Amino acid sequence: MAGHSKYKNIMYRKGAQDKKRSSAFSKLSREITVAAKMGLPDVDMNPRLRAAVNAAKAASLPKENIQRSIDKASRGDAENYEEIRYEGFGPGGVSLIIEALTDNRNRTATNVRVAVGKNGGNLGAGGSVSHAFDRVGLISYPASAGDADTVFEAALEAGAEDVTSSEDGHEVWTAQGDLHEVAKALEAKLGEAEGAKLAWRPQVMVAVGADDAATLFKLIDALDDDDDVQTVWGNYEISDEIMESLG
Repeated sequence: MAGHSKYKNIMYRKGAQDKKRSSAFSKLSREITVAAKMGLPDVDMNPRLRAAVNAAKAASLPKENIQRSIDKASRGDAENYEEIRYEGFGPGGVSLIIEALTDNRNRTATNVRVAVGKNGGNLGAGGSVSHAFDRVGLISYPASAGDADTVFEAALEAGAEDVTSSEDGHEVWTAQGDLHEVAKALEAKLGEAEGAKLAWRPQVMVAVGADDAATLFKLIDALDDDDDVQTVWGNYEISDEIMESLG
């Protein structure tokens, strides 16, 4: 599978303002509530909840917010959220997979379609781009977890399939069904991960020029501003020179 160190999940893009921080907290809280509602409200017995809580801690979501989200699900007074996936295309022929948690399917569909359409893209039918991605597990560690060789050896022993390391940190890739076992094994060697979740990893990357990159980031920012949108995955690759020019 092709590596994509230039690709960033929208929740981890740099330069987030207070508004985006608040939006990210909302998304993390929603995921915790959904995870706790779908399984046991115990991080030791619910892998999805454990991953959601770890991601929230890595993003500095206050402990009381985390507990409040779990309690909300336990009391049974949480909203009924539905998981929806949208597929489409962005500027420069980039393929996008947009994952959402919503309590109003019509609202979310309209908002996503408008955000994509206004920023050089268009939505496609289900399956229109996901065939070009692999459904895998992704475990994220900060650069401080160790050097590339140390993380690679630990990941190999834990049963991971691949590792991508950069100055921003380490991405450990696993088979879909091995995510939580590998995460648990890695925790014993490297400590608690920043995040562990199922991901869409592109099989082939698309190089994006400066003009298309600027529009693409506007599209992603528009989606990121929607509280219903949890994650955006894409197969875009942008050079360091273009990233620097965009500031």
